[in-house]
Amino acid sequence: MRLRTGSTALAMLVATPAIAQADRSLVPLAQGWEFSRGDATLDEVSHAPDRKWEKVAIPHSWNRVGYYVPNPQDHINRADTIDKYQGVSWYRLTFTPAADFDKRRAWLQFDAASRTAEVWLNGQRLGVHRGGFSRFRLDASSALRAGQSNVLLVKVDNTQPDLGSSTADVLPLAGDFFVHGGLYRPVSLIGTAAMHIDMLDAGGSGILATTRSIDGAQAKIDVRVRTRNDGQRKQAGQIVVRLVDASGKTVATDARPVTLNGGGAAETTQRLTIANPHLWNGVADPYLHRLVVEIASTSGAVFDRVEQPFGIRTMRADPVRGFLLNGRPLHLHGVGYHQDREGRGWATTPAEIEQDVAIMRDMGVNSVRLTHYQHGQTIHDLADRYGFVLWDEIPLVSKWTQGEAMAASPALRENARQQLRELIRQNGNHPSVASWGIANEVDFGKSIPAFITARSGEAPDPLPLLRELDMVAKAEDPSRPTALATCCERDIGPTSAVPITAVAADLGGANRYFGWYFGTPADLGPHLDELHARRPAQPLSVTEYGAGGATTIHTDNPLGGRVDQRGRNQPEEYESYIHEQAWQTLAAKPYLWGTWLWNSFDFATTVRREGDGIDINTKGLVTYDRKIRKDVSHFYKANWNAAPTVHVNGSRYTDRAYPATDVRVYSNAPRTELRVNDRLVGTMSACPQMTCVWPKVALSAGANRVVARGLFPDGAQEDTAIWQLAPEALRAIRIDSGALVAADAAGKRYGSDDFFDGGRAGQVNAWSGYGPRPAPKVVAGTSEGEVVGTYREGRFSYDVPVANGRYSVALTFVEPSLTAGARRFDVLANGKRVLPALDVAAAAGGPLKAVTRRIPIQVSDGRLRLAFVPVQGDAIVSGIEITR
Repeated sequence: MRLRTGSTALAMLVATPAIAQADRSLVPLAQGWEFSRGDATLDEVSHAPDRKWEKVAIPHSWNRVGYYVPNPQDHINRADTIDKYQGVSWYRLTFTPAADFDKRRAWLQFDAASRTAEVWLNGQRLGVHRGGFSRFRLDASSALRAGQSNVLLVKVDNTQPDLGSSTADVLPLAGDFFVHGGLYRPVSLIGTAAMHIDMLDAGGSGILATTRSIDGAQAKIDVRVRTRNDGQRKQAGQIVVRLVDASGKTVATDARPVTLNGGGAAETTQRLTIANPHLWNGVADPYLHRLVVEIASTSGAVFDRVEQPFGIRTMRADPVRGFLLNGRPLHLHGVGYHQDREGRGWATTPAEIEQDVAIMRDMGVNSVRLTHYQHGQTIHDLADRYGFVLWDEIPLVSKWTQGEAMAASPALRENARQQLRELIRQNGNHPSVASWGIANEVDFGKSIPAFITARSGEAPDPLPLLRELDMVAKAEDPSRPTALATCCERDIGPTSAVPITAVAADLGGANRYFGWYFGTPADLGPHLDELHARRPAQPLSVTEYGAGGATTIHTDNPLGGRVDQRGRNQPEEYESYIHEQAWQTLAAKPYLWGTWLWNSFDFATTVRREGDGIDINTKGLVTYDRKIRKDVSHFYKANWNAAPTVHVNGSRYTDRAYPATDVRVYSNAPRTELRVNDRLVGTMSACPQMTCVWPKVALSAGANRVVARGLFPDGAQEDTAIWQLAPEALRAIRIDSGALVAADAAGKRYGSDDFFDGGRAGQVNAWSGYGPRPAPKVVAGTSEGEVVGTYREGRFSYDVPVANGRYSVALTFVEPSLTAGARRFDVLANGKRVLPALDVAAAAGGPLKAVTRRIPIQVSDGRLRLAFVPVQGDAIVSGIEITR
């Protein structure tokens, strides 16, 4: 059998991933497509000779969203190549199926079309699908012309949902990710007999197999099979279910008679009993059987057959013991995952998805949260094969009403039910899937108005919709728990009026960004303990945590200043710091049934201008183009993967500001040594959290070769960084006090705040991160406005390693807001009071005016020490310049 698409002849192929359809003819419709942007009527698309069409291949998306500002020459996505169009577009395919399709039922299968699709074949409307993430099938039997030329037209629409729009009731209504448009997963033509395993089972296989019990040396599996007879006559037959092991041996079988009237359907449940079963045991042993289901005639002729990988396992989340796989505790640690990448959008290939999985496996991931929508079969198949445990979810994200409505519309409720039903029926046989996620962050309430619908009065209540979805999931698949991820319980947002939604699902998940959007990293542990105490019977997980990390922005000390969580200053080192602190807490909480960091890869959005990206969420451990594994990815590899790991942090911070710096190495070696310019700095053993830190290592002018060497039982492994230090950095040390990322100053190189002990960082133009930024305040009396825009205040000191000799120290002060007399403090240099009872406001003539004091200091022990001691109120300093 052959198929012609356009002018290209393709041999008929049998699908191999996910569903192996041995007795079905399945032909990929990948080549020969044409694409046309813009809305039009069917008649205009069919007959307008001047309409522009572009040749494309499937998978395809017209969108290209998100780019990094630095080094545009190295990227596919750039400011001049971005395409954010959201609206209607058309696809057209002319193809010729084999002549024997006239003896078969014909089905068009779309693995995804975003976000809605309407389909015509030879002018006959086959149907519509509303939802951009799930597979759907349409019966093309009456419209298909076997052995002749056929014209397939598909109208897709990824319009942003709004009141009165074409997609107003199609989830997701909101979310911190971009909804790409197109036919971005495969399209196929499938032929079956009239008697078949149900092809209209919400895009699923027509089969749901469930491990009911594993008891000693025996496992029992229930297999629900839906069958359909699209013929005109009654047909008798039998349903045969077999389980085949990896060697090809049938280990269990069951047959059951079935009789279907013409146009009728049936559902049967059969049980398989397996002696001494080989279990699917996660990454340790992801053993897969094959589940083979046939519908055959009474004489044994097979009408239809479906084969799927199947793993025998039990999963359970316990509120005290955490996650249990086959009755044994397994600490789930993993990542959230969006399906886009630079240059491809959502139209990724199986090879690209496998590359993503390979990166995750290298980091030691054993679980993945598939966010925030249904992902395709490729990632599910790979999870089955490699032993990942999955959290699947639907795109009910942040918003579920339009305008001033206080409840979800009937159409939206139906769309949510539909997408949940499709998620379950299409993925219920994957052993990797542990839970069905019914929502993400629908508990903002009035805390962050930009994410809610109602602009006045009370916020809509999400609980009625959540409870409805919980019931749907339990009806579809009673064997798996429901789950949802919350954002805001316990006063996380700017206001506290948030609903408690965790009670609407079996499993709890907390998206918590302590040290990023709110609080400090130390707050995470007590907060989780409080949530656990509030609902001791509900298993709790952490479904998101992390920070942004720009690979081209760096800091000398991640504690030196406030991070700009919605702006530019998001250095790579701060992302590492947040993850180090968070993992220290999470690893010590055995009651957590899982933890998923945010995110595996940078991804596209249209609500961010942050770090070094435009329309990119930079919280990934790996960049959008997959070219750079950020430092923090090596932290997790050292902690999660037993393979030898040694990594010098800050290798991309090549142009160093200071002649002394902390050297941070992620290493799981029994012993790790550090050399700088061939000089042994030291050796460390059993570093906590696989993180070895050598403080304030001296650098030389020019290139510095920094080598970390892990001494493993099977041999040594090394990682090398080359750091440059300008000769000027040895003559002048300039500290931008209170700055996480040093400001630019004409003719001078500042480093970010470092060498300090105590105090706290502040900003003249402080902003909470919520609402519009306030009008900027301008500091007078200086040409270095950005430098003096930050400060350190309180009781604090600086201890700067320098060569012995005589130095001039210039201290720059700015009073942010207080009047004369409200703040006075002493400044001590190497223990000597050099500026007694300094009143900055009085000295400068008022607030927001810079004043500089110069102090000569003699250094004889290699340390220059400055102490800022309050007399009244807090001490303060904005900039420090130390010169020979």
